[in-house]
Amino acid sequence: MTIPNSEGFFQSESCLPCTPEEEKKIITELMGISDNSMKEGDLYYLLSQRWWMAWQQYVGSDQSNHNSDEGLFCTPHRPGEIDNSCLVLNQPFREGNELDLKRGLQEGEDYNLVPQEVWKKLLEWYHGGPELPRKVISEGFITKKFNVEVYPLCLQLVDGRNKSQRTIKISRMASVRELYEMVCTLFQLEQDKVCLWDCYNKVKNKMLTNFDQTLVDAQLTMDQEVLLEVQDDNIWSSNVSVNSSGNELALVPLEPSRSSVTIAGGPTLSNSYSTVYNSNLLQGSNFSTSVRDTEDGDDVFYNGSKVDGRGLTGLHNLGNTCFMNSALQCLVHTPPLVDYFLQDYSEEINKENPLGLQGELAIVFGELLRKLWSSGRTSVAPRAFKAKLARFAPQFSGYNQHDSQELLAFLLDGLHEDLNRVKSKPYIEAEDANGRPDEEFAQVCWKNHKSRNDSIIVDVCQGQYKSTLVCPICNKVSVTFDPFMYLSLPLTSNASRTMTVTMFNSDGNSLPMPFTVTVPKNGCCKDLIQALGTASCIKHSETLLLAEVYSHRIYRYLENAFESLSSIKDEEHIVAYKLPIHHDRLLKLEIMHLRAEGFSSEPQYNAHLKLLGTPLVTCLSVDSRTGADIHAAVRSVLSPLLRANALSSLKGDKCNKDNGCGPSLDAIVLSDNGIHCSNDLSTSKMELEEMDDGFPSLQLALADGKVIIRTTVDVDYNVSPGSSLKIMMTWADKEHEIYDFSFLDDLPEVFKTGFMLKKTRQEAVTLYSCLEAFLKEEPLGPEDMWYCPKCKEHRQATKKLDLWRLPEILVVHLKRFSYSRFLKNKLDTFVNFLVHNLDLTKYVKQRTSASESHIYELYAVSNHYGGLGGGHYSAYAKLIEEDSWYHFDDSHVSPVKEDEIKTSAAYVLFYQRVKCDSSMGVGKN
Repeated sequence: MTIPNSEGFFQSESCLPCTPEEEKKIITELMGISDNSMKEGDLYYLLSQRWWMAWQQYVGSDQSNHNSDEGLFCTPHRPGEIDNSCLVLNQPFREGNELDLKRGLQEGEDYNLVPQEVWKKLLEWYHGGPELPRKVISEGFITKKFNVEVYPLCLQLVDGRNKSQRTIKISRMASVRELYEMVCTLFQLEQDKVCLWDCYNKVKNKMLTNFDQTLVDAQLTMDQEVLLEVQDDNIWSSNVSVNSSGNELALVPLEPSRSSVTIAGGPTLSNSYSTVYNSNLLQGSNFSTSVRDTEDGDDVFYNGSKVDGRGLTGLHNLGNTCFMNSALQCLVHTPPLVDYFLQDYSEEINKENPLGLQGELAIVFGELLRKLWSSGRTSVAPRAFKAKLARFAPQFSGYNQHDSQELLAFLLDGLHEDLNRVKSKPYIEAEDANGRPDEEFAQVCWKNHKSRNDSIIVDVCQGQYKSTLVCPICNKVSVTFDPFMYLSLPLTSNASRTMTVTMFNSDGNSLPMPFTVTVPKNGCCKDLIQALGTASCIKHSETLLLAEVYSHRIYRYLENAFESLSSIKDEEHIVAYKLPIHHDRLLKLEIMHLRAEGFSSEPQYNAHLKLLGTPLVTCLSVDSRTGADIHAAVRSVLSPLLRANALSSLKGDKCNKDNGCGPSLDAIVLSDNGIHCSNDLSTSKMELEEMDDGFPSLQLALADGKVIIRTTVDVDYNVSPGSSLKIMMTWADKEHEIYDFSFLDDLPEVFKTGFMLKKTRQEAVTLYSCLEAFLKEEPLGPEDMWYCPKCKEHRQATKKLDLWRLPEILVVHLKRFSYSRFLKNKLDTFVNFLVHNLDLTKYVKQRTSASESHIYELYAVSNHYGGLGGGHYSAYAKLIEEDSWYHFDDSHVSPVKEDEIKTSAAYVLFYQRVKCDSSMGVGKN
């Protein structure tokens, strides 16, 4: 089998173990087997995303990225050896052959994970490396979830005897016992003489004594220090009894913790200990013996401690946890939640709720909030909170960046279930309004919701909206009232987008023409096709086929009418081919162009051929199946490119002079041997043979699916059955003399920044316009069809949302991130949101008394800076009593002016209802 190599040149001999189709089938089957049988301890391997995408393109599994190098032809060549060097640091890990991964790598952007059997097969076919195996771990408390631990826990082990330090790697789901065993093996120590201390920021926090506890539950975080102390003969502290039983070590505190776990003097919630040990263990150590205020330990419920701080406490970044810090600062500066968690809320903790987290999330959140509001603190390391979060929400485990809004959604829901006052939820069947008045039915729905959900979160954060669905066939109207925790608003930024697309005619009746149209920014390909059709006066018998042109080839067709326009980048080249409306029933020809330098009659030796220009697309009828038909179709679609002198010569030599004029462009059909004036593209072989005007024959070749060999297309060639053909046309000097090839070169970009850049940056939208876009009536997507109870069929109904009941705390999520099959994108649109007097009165449909206000004041903002995968989160929060704003950037807290908080980084907005003053109307909080 002959293939082009990684440089794009042909190899005369190459024996592959499998064809691309066979490779694809084998890998797909192995992936399916592994996905269906994944278990803890399985091995997965990291694979460079660049190499993985090149392989997928080679076997035809992916058409979504442009990661392959420019090749000779429109199908990607076989990738070279596996190269994972871009994923690892230059120097190998000191403690063995394992390589250190670069920090911050993102799955799907930098690497892909493949099962062990898939890795073995790819390594057998392609060789290369290095190998980067990672184990599957089981996480989660309520629902177990399997994750591949890409980044094991790195700990800085400090030897208290000589102050030396070394890095050890261990799974975060390993037990404390396994950590002891690893350390003892490394130093050849006896376990009953070893003591390990959890240290953070050079401060000794607590001794690791619970050997069955996982390291994540022990609150060990990435890159932190663990202090090793070794017993010399019988000099352990009198406070600790050391017992050895077999291979297990038990360190048992002999005196109770100095502070029991209570909430503001309330009842004890836990019998766990947090013992402070004698400093004799630390002789000669430079680690502090006390637990500093910067540590978020287990003993953080205060027994009568004074909480009189201003809330100006930062949160340490534990490793890509800025998303968590931003969300937490917004919540711990939410006035009703501050008041609630600073009081004794122990009576409301629901430990039996199967949907909750046994009260542990509410407890650890309350502990953290109290620390942040206590006096004398500058920053807190939220290690206990992150440990609980990882236990209950495995999606937030590890040290990858996540979405602050997703964390907020989980946290609000988790706090609600942990604090749900309803101990036994009654069963309530969902129902429709069925003609009942809105006021009556809305109240019934809210009462039903409260009978199952009653907590501080519902009290202050949940509202209600009205949802109306209308069947497009029978006009059945369905009305429901549903609760909401936050509003996710689409950005209508630059509600329109300017796009430039070049249009080609498949019948060869006009030159390529660029069209600049305006489409909805959040629209789909259907909107672009409609705009182009209007601009080009497309006929009812014609349709447009959009294609993305990359490296002088059609990279992919945009045939999904509902694909988001966000998948089309400004710098790309998009073309539209005008085809018969039923082109899918015809034979489609895709014509690519090759430069004829060093052209040889043996295609496999053409090492210097390069693609150029823009591919052309035309169609043949189902009855046109010969090489002569292909040549005629190619000549026809090329006819608008004829140079004036060549056209004049052809008219004078070959056209019927009796009709007094030359043929129109769409009537010129050139064969290999001359020109024929006809409106029928299916010129017969006999006619082709009879024509001879001295013009050179077109050099056409038919590419097979893998573009490994080429078959010359002559007039006697018989076309195999199929829906499409790829034709390669070789352009020699003589073709350039006849045709003006420049029309196929230099496509305009979809959007040229430059002169419109300043205007675009000045454009903005208001929060009101985003809300109106959220509330507008629109049809459901094909993937969200509604089952009409009257039609007994799934229908693409229209949906209309209306605000009905607003909460005291209104959380507004601006949908800056968009995800499609082909692209992840972030919108940096500036949204002009109000800080004061956000009036939502006209958007609320519920008829309420004048005593209830729909006016809101902003008090917190979660910000996101940068792009996907490499951004940073921070928060703005207002101290309402002081009427002053502060910037919370992880552990750094600084004052900020109110007019500085409105930026294009605003991601989640937090508003509080303005209370009404019966005598003065609407008043202040």
